[in-house]
Amino acid sequence: MSQLNNVTPLFRDLAKVEHDHQIACQECALYRLCLPLGLHNNDLAKLDSIIERSKSLTRGQSLFSAETPFKSVFVVRSGCFKTTVDAVDGREQVTGFYFPGEFIGMDAIYQQAYQSSAKALETSTVCELPYDKLQQFSTTIPQLQTQMLNRLSKELSGDKNLMFLLGKKTAEEKLATFLLSLSRRFQERGFSARDFQLSMSRGDIANHLGLAIETVSRLFSRFQDEGLIRIHNKALTLLDIDKLKQLCG
Repeated sequence: MSQLNNVTPLFRDLAKVEHDHQIACQECALYRLCLPLGLHNNDLAKLDSIIERSKSLTRGQSLFSAETPFKSVFVVRSGCFKTTVDAVDGREQVTGFYFPGEFIGMDAIYQQAYQSSAKALETSTVCELPYDKLQQFSTTIPQLQTQMLNRLSKELSGDKNLMFLLGKKTAEEKLATFLLSLSRRFQERGFSARDFQLSMSRGDIANHLGLAIETVSRLFSRFQDEGLIRIHNKALTLLDIDKLKQLCG
């Protein structure tokens, strides 16, 4: 009887751990965006056990840099991040912006080294996935392997689209395309496609699009005068999405 009394709390603790795992990931609003759907509870609990949830990063705080030893990829839980690379002449190039549910650091996998630096644009949190453990799980969870391949494919597609955006479009086409891209990404996350916050500065937007900051500021003013957008501080409303699509060329 004493042995049974000792065993019962153990099972109770294990049940509590599994329940906590389900709450941590399955109850997360971003679950459908960053984890494969249809995972068995046991697989989900195992995967959840390796995820490290960070404390808040404040605006300007670094998540990692090109000098940070590679060990993990990250999923944004809240807030927004930008990634940058340093050019040979020392200038900083903004390579991307990342929102809740999106992975950061996937381009580090091939060379086992981060290819950029990532900084928080506002108070933000991430889930950290140690890559060596992620690899181990991928061999036994086919859905996870598929999800990782899909994410890598999305990264490649994004890189190609950015190259086209920077090389072939006019300044107004670049900004209109960028705003519609943000709209789509927010909508995918269950937020409004028309009303959202611009966490990044106009300088970061200009840098990312290969434009002068004066050009970006002028285009924002022009878009607002033409009734395409309304902007107040960092709050942006897309008033005429159809016209913005026409401007994309």
